[in-house]
Amino acid sequence: MSDTAQIPANDGRNAPQTLPLAVNLQYTKDLSFEVPAGADIFATLRGAPNIAVNIDVQVNRLQDAQPVYEVVLAIKCEATEPAENEGGKTGRVVFIAELAYAAIVTLNNAPDEIVEPLLLVEVPRLIFPYARNIIGDVTRDGGFPPIVLQPIDFVALWQARRADNFPQPAGHA
Repeated sequence: MSDTAQIPANDGRNAPQTLPLAVNLQYTKDLSFEVPAGADIFATLRGAPNIAVNIDVQVNRLQDAQPVYEVVLAIKCEATEPAENEGGKTGRVVFIAELAYAAIVTLNNAPDEIVEPLLLVEVPRLIFPYARNIIGDVTRDGGFPPIVLQPIDFVALWQARRADNFPQPAGHA
């Protein structure tokens, strides 16, 4: 018996589809970590903070005549002290971590109907693991347990953004 796998001949019908997308480079465009209360927060924090996470994707075309884009995945994590009692006012801000992680991409002969999902879904999906790692590292290095962001459904994020930009017609169905 042979240890080599048999690869069927490719007649063009089973060719794997490749994305018309090239990620040229990725970089940290902006990174900020702040502990507004300073050292006092470490002495007075009594419980796990409440953490709010906001995520946005922005796209900028870099060259008018070329299909080269900058896609920025913006993540903001804000931790606040829990309320002292049920329904009470939340406490001080524990920390704020903000990251703008970017990729420069080139679209190679992409059909018009897939340009938007490529830029707003596929590119963020590709760069998200790197951004998640940076957020985890910066919160840990800031003296707190690392924030481990759960996977993001960028399709749902894109669809929600489209729904916001295209209001529903008035009337009843």
